[in-house]
Amino acid sequence: MIPIVIVPGWQDSPPGHWQSLWAAELPGAVRVQQDDWIAPSRSAWVESIADTILAQNEPVVIAAHSLGCVAIAHLSPNVAAHIQGALLVAPADPERRGVLADFAPVPYQRLPYNSIVVASNTDPFCPVRTSGAYARAWGSEFVRLQNAGHINLDAGFGPWPLGLALLQSLIIEAESHAPPVASTV
Repeated sequence: MIPIVIVPGWQDSPPGHWQSLWAAELPGAVRVQQDDWIAPSRSAWVESIADTILAQNEPVVIAAHSLGCVAIAHLSPNVAAHIQGALLVAPADPERRGVLADFAPVPYQRLPYNSIVVASNTDPFCPVRTSGAYARAWGSEFVRLQNAGHINLDAGFGPWPLGLALLQSLIIEAESHAPPVASTV
């Protein structure tokens, strides 16, 4: 079973948010914890994410939201090598919010794993064209939702079947590329 690392964004994901539900319900899911959810520091956030990824016994699949998506793009290549896929939902635009400025500029290089960026045309925190530019730069599949806001609890995204299906597609793809498990017969 491939571990799933849940990476919340700025201010964390509250109870009932799809990330909180997945963290509680999906086998093998682990949630990244940050020391400061309100005044984020890029170095501290990236370090917490890296520590969580590297603590897993095998490569992981990521489910990130908002600022968590941008933090993932800042991971070093040696940490990114432990990622087999990433669902990057409603990425933040740190150049538009002063409190997130430490995460700018957003890296615009191809991610070394399969990824899907999901964004909404009505996200108040990041224009859909910016999310699309991230997806192109990162080499991600791009899924554009209509009138879905920030794809969070405030926008009506508690249980999110489409998101779970996208995550499962990344898990299935990662499992198909995983080395075979040695038999102990």
